Amino acid sequence: MTLYDIKQELIDCTDTDTGEIIDVARFESLQMEANEKIENVALWHKNLLADAEAYKQEKEVFAQREKVAKNKAESLKRYLNDALAGKNFETTRVKITWRKSTALEYDGVTKVPDEYLKTKEPELDKTAITQAIKDGTKLEGFTLKENKNIQVK
Repeated sequence: MTLYDIKQELIDCTDTDTGEIIDVARFESLQMEANEKIENVALWHKNLLADAEAYKQEKEVFAQREKVAKNKAESLKRYLNDALAGKNFETTRVKITWRKSTALEYDGVTKVPDEYLKTKEPELDKTAITQAIKDGTKLEGFTLKENKNIQVK
């Protein structure tokens, strides 16, 4: 389904998986006005963005369903844990057994020696640096570069 009528000749020049133009010579040689070609490509771009948004929304719906299913399964597992209290259970359709594991617990009070701590590498706060430069602060090695970004509406 498309929102706009796109010339099939343009679509045939692209890779259906990546969207890249694979037959540039054929794409360039299509017998249509430049404005018509640009309009069709821009409309195609808008179609693809609409498709991507629909996929994103569907992905969010499935992510929510996944979360609900996992929470239900975890709740049922807690019930089984309480009901069986460490005893094995087996029928022809299901088997429940137990295995030992080890978990580290920390009281949160005792000082941890440095050798057992992980440290995170510092990273740039690009937002703060950008704002500082905009406010007139000179920072060696940093400049703001103005770009022109295409907008298709």
